[in-house]
Amino acid sequence: MMKFTLAWLKEHLDTDRALGEITDKLTMIGLEVERVEDRGAALKPFVIARVVEARQHPNADRLRVCMVDTGTGEPIQVVCGAPNARAGMKGVFVPPGAYIPGKDMTLQVGTIRGVESRGMLVSEFELKISDDHDGIVELPDDAPVGESFAKYAGLDDPVIEINLTPNRPDCTGVHGIARDLGAADIGKFKDAAIKPLKGAFPCPVAVTIETPELCPAFALRLMRGVKNGPSPAWLQQRLTAIGLRPINALVDITNFITYDRGRPLHVFDAKKVRGGLTVRRAKKDGETLLALDGKTYTLDDSVCVIADGDGVESLSGIMGGEKTGCDESTTDVLIESALWNPVNIAQSGRKLGINSDARYRFERGVDPAFMLPGLELATHMVTDLCGGTPSEVTVAGSAEPPERVIDFPLSEVNRLAGLAVQLPEMRRVLERLGFFVAGQGEKVKIAVPSWRPDVEGKADIVEEVVRIFGVDRVPSTPFDRGAAPRKPVLTPIQTRVRKAKRALATRNLIEAVTWSFIAKPQAELFGGGQPELALANPIASDLSDMRPSLIPGLVGAAQRNADRGFADAGLFEVGQVFRGDRPADQLTAATGVRRALAKPSGIGRHWSKRDGEVDAFDAKADALAVLVAAGAPEQALQIVPGGPPWFHPGRSGTIQIGPKNILGHFGELHPRALEALDAEGPLVAFEVILERIPEPKAKATRAKPVLELAPLQPVERDFAFVVERSVKAADIVRAAQAVDRKLITGITVFDVYEGKGIEPGKKSIAIAVTLQPRDKTMTDAEIEALAAKIVAEVAKRTGGVLRG
Repeated sequence: MMKFTLAWLKEHLDTDRALGEITDKLTMIGLEVERVEDRGAALKPFVIARVVEARQHPNADRLRVCMVDTGTGEPIQVVCGAPNARAGMKGVFVPPGAYIPGKDMTLQVGTIRGVESRGMLVSEFELKISDDHDGIVELPDDAPVGESFAKYAGLDDPVIEINLTPNRPDCTGVHGIARDLGAADIGKFKDAAIKPLKGAFPCPVAVTIETPELCPAFALRLMRGVKNGPSPAWLQQRLTAIGLRPINALVDITNFITYDRGRPLHVFDAKKVRGGLTVRRAKKDGETLLALDGKTYTLDDSVCVIADGDGVESLSGIMGGEKTGCDESTTDVLIESALWNPVNIAQSGRKLGINSDARYRFERGVDPAFMLPGLELATHMVTDLCGGTPSEVTVAGSAEPPERVIDFPLSEVNRLAGLAVQLPEMRRVLERLGFFVAGQGEKVKIAVPSWRPDVEGKADIVEEVVRIFGVDRVPSTPFDRGAAPRKPVLTPIQTRVRKAKRALATRNLIEAVTWSFIAKPQAELFGGGQPELALANPIASDLSDMRPSLIPGLVGAAQRNADRGFADAGLFEVGQVFRGDRPADQLTAATGVRRALAKPSGIGRHWSKRDGEVDAFDAKADALAVLVAAGAPEQALQIVPGGPPWFHPGRSGTIQIGPKNILGHFGELHPRALEALDAEGPLVAFEVILERIPEPKAKATRAKPVLELAPLQPVERDFAFVVERSVKAADIVRAAQAVDRKLITGITVFDVYEGKGIEPGKKSIAIAVTLQPRDKTMTDAEIEALAAKIVAEVAKRTGGVLRG
């Protein structure tokens, strides 16, 4: 991210364009605007006012009744509790109806202890410009009554935040952003040269580079006799606007140049530095540094440091040390401007867990040609704000940027982007961006500026031309797809994933995304834990293995919800599970868990719902719903009792299409599994594998009749069969369905009975069979004949007899 204000931008860009036009153009040229914070608009109702009278509140010792002149006519009565409210002072007034940002409230006319208050005198905390809430804002006597406070205080400068891509280090400074806008005709880019300051004496501090591969160049200058204190108001306001805390003038100058020019610098209190400065690797025995953020870091020899005679003084290109930091007592200061290896800066910052503005820029690559001008700019600012006498600049290494010249055919723009751009137009755009274009004809030579390390070839040049000319100018050209029929955009598994998510969401489950890693004991419990699935470098000890199932992660999420008072949790996830290290072992699972009263209806604990807690049948319904939605053949699905060991043996089931194709499992989780997952039960779950759903057989395409309701009345007949206790209800349903699949449109099991009237070891299963005639009404004889076939088929397949 990169933040700057509109006024700051205009110091580098001469433009009269509106804010909206500027932000739109930034996005169009690849510098996407994330947000714009216009505090001037937010603070528009807040005006400067004078307290004409402040008398004691009749009913409260700590309140005053103030009469406030806002410059609009008669004074306004305000009840104020601030200790510094008094007659004659000037402060900030806000009328009723205005939003108070610090309190996140809209002000209303109120009565406080029997006295009406028609506004408010506010503190800096209520304005959200600081944490000071000990009293109301006090302004100088010359503050103009009735004027906008935001304008008076310089708070009406909009703050623009752009989402900067990693390949644009030149735009980590306002100067680079202005250059791009100037090339896009939003204004005239201001690029004034920085004049070097002649040193009055040689720099007494020597610089030695032991690791040129980590530090190609290092420049240093001593400033004697500086007076360090608070920076001026304009500089403090500029840093505060982008979220930085002003510290002192010397530090604020380096922070300003970091954001203004994308050039991080560092300042050392010269009197705290012992001997010369050495750029080296940290020692292997574990050197430490107390950094400016107050934390102590243990270093190794992969980290580049700046050291003096006492040891490490700074983390190169990342953060300085507290020992040599500058404060109000600093009178002699060393200003450092160096080049660092981007890869090493990124690795060191990641290893130490430090995200600083300096690291953000150095790991992307700063302009090597601006190393010395950046030091000169800092010298000018220190001289102007703090005084002092500069030394000569001492330079170790070389900051000479490598020359990069690209042979560029003009036809490349049209070939890659479809834009017909003439050489004069292309030359104008590229030269405004800092490129040098030499030659005429069909091929030219283009020299790349030192601040653009991302431009390496012809395609990068095309990108520069297109983004400045405008991607909206690229003609829309349809692809020639030929005469072949259109192929689906999504793969079958992508389609199933989308359908599965929709189906589970409609069943009142909330989608969750959990870690792809779990603890080894959990992985072993759910059929994983193989050595090949263990992570070589886990991010945490309890995230050591690739997950063989989504259930552990969802159970953990449900338990965390329960711990926070959301016991009725229903969660689902569609994601990858890992059964081995081969591609074929990576499968897509659709999994869900329900606990407590998380019924599919969405009604939890309620007087109208007396179904009780969730059970295995809720999980079964979820599993079947997702399978059918993902394209599984509903009539072919078989339910078999029992499941994997992490399910309760008597309250679980397996869904399969024949014994060799197991689609998934459902049921109540075993108490041992819940204990291992540190979760409270009961809790039901299901998990199905989407890749195991068979692909539908290809059929010749033909026009399908419009679906309409059957014109004939359906017929329903009930059957009760006495079968052995081991016979499954699904076997009876399949046997009945096989009699006439076109005429029989539905079969449901509505009763299972064991007890009086039924022989021991047997049970009664009752089914309702729906017949839907298509061409003509069925006669009683036809219905009876079909019923007889159903009875015969069930008897043949299950041994069942019709119950008398």
